Amino acid sequence: MGKYVLVYRGGGMPESEEEQNGVMDAWMSWFGELGGAIVDGGNPFGASAAVGGGSTLGATGYSIVNAGSINDALALAGGCPILQSETGGVDVYETMDM
Repeated sequence: MGKYVLVYRGGGMPESEEEQNGVMDAWMSWFGELGGAIVDGGNPFGASAAVGGGSTLGATGYSIVNAGSINDALALAGGCPILQSETGGVDVYETMDM
């Protein structure tokens, strides 16, 4: 079993309190479906900056999950609510033990 970081891209903050509650409910429902695979539910990102050639543009948050393979982690990511957004996406990274 390995650890995988799900990096969320895009999406946006809903404007009304009702929309915000709906989005939060969708995330909590998805986390419930993931069950014991969740290592760290993560957080959204705030302001970002970069030094050098890399850029953090577009990354909006993260979670960490346990999965048997990167394909298993991709399957878990497939239910992420951010994918309902026109601009939403999830990048999956395997962590490496050092």
